[in-house]
Amino acid sequence: MTPLFVTGLGPIELVIILALVVIVFGAGKMADMGSALGKSIREFRDSVRSADKEEETSADSAPAKPAKE
Repeated sequence: MTPLFVTGLGPIELVIILALVVIVFGAGKMADMGSALGKSIREFRDSVRSADKEEETSADSAPAKPAKE
């Protein structure tokens, strides 16, 4: 007998899992969760981009170090 994670999930299993999730959470709650997840991902990307821009501007405005002789 092989474990489930080795054989992979087939389309029938995925449909059954999706049906159980819809039954447990309801279609409306799933839409709310998807919307919240998308919003969270968007905010995370925006914060990473702003941190990168701040890092670039601080590196550009940093004074040059004197060369060692």
